Amino acid sequence: MKNIHTLVTDIYNLVRTKRAPKEVDAEAEIERFGEAIKDMMRKEFINRGWDARKIRLSNIGRNDRYLWNHYHGVPKEKIQPHTLVKFLYGNIIEEMLLFLTRLSGHEVTGEQKECTVDGIKGHMDCRIDGVVTDVKSASSYGFKKFKDGSLAFEDDFGYIDQIKAYAHSEGETEFGWLAMDKQNGHLTFLKYDTKDEQSPVHKVLKEDVVDRVKHVKKMVQQEEMPPQCFEHVPDGKSGNMKLSIGCSYCQFKAACFPRVRAFAYSTGPRFLVEVKNEPQVREIPLHEAVR
Repeated sequence: MKNIHTLVTDIYNLVRTKRAPKEVDAEAEIERFGEAIKDMMRKEFINRGWDARKIRLSNIGRNDRYLWNHYHGVPKEKIQPHTLVKFLYGNIIEEMLLFLTRLSGHEVTGEQKECTVDGIKGHMDCRIDGVVTDVKSASSYGFKKFKDGSLAFEDDFGYIDQIKAYAHSEGETEFGWLAMDKQNGHLTFLKYDTKDEQSPVHKVLKEDVVDRVKHVKKMVQQEEMPPQCFEHVPDGKSGNMKLSIGCSYCQFKAACFPRVRAFAYSTGPRFLVEVKNEPQVREIPLHEAVR
């Protein structure tokens, strides 16, 4: 019997054989996928709405200073066109994964259902085979954390509290992510259960998400900016210090660190906050170095 534990194998078998289970109406699912993509494009290019809420369940897992900056309207870097394209095809990938999930014979319910925790609202992606699920497209680096289960220990973008909030609203302790490495096409499903006290991640998951929501609501009202989100890290053996991964991807890095400098390394932009040895690569304007 198909369940969440066979999901990835069943999707792989589907794309390999090109045959949906007999009980699945493939034509209907193809039509449904097409309509979903059309709706997505309408929202993106015709009926684009604006969510004026500063605090949502989708962002409560972000670090305190990020949320404080966001809530107080601190100026942030503009999202570059190439990044917007990346977001767009990420959304397309996620819709494709739901299509493949249904076409492989698994149940998808509760799509975009409204969830509320202590007055803060959000919309969960769905349930897959009854499990509250977020669908993610990720880089190879980000995918590894879903694949090996280490996401709870390195959650720079607040995915844990986000989905814990959805699960709490639904009265569930189990939740998970269907993730795809968008560079290589690999899939995985990572499932956590806050009741599993034997799990290595229990010490991270046991924190009460309602307490987190209450904290965020109070914290953003304060006048004083919270401490920086991540410590700076050494840039190899150069003696220089650079922003952590979490800060380097943040749109508020210039506001938090006015003296940050960007350098164009072959592996991507590197953001230095302390320069003792001048890098032997080109320095670039910060707005050109947005990931």
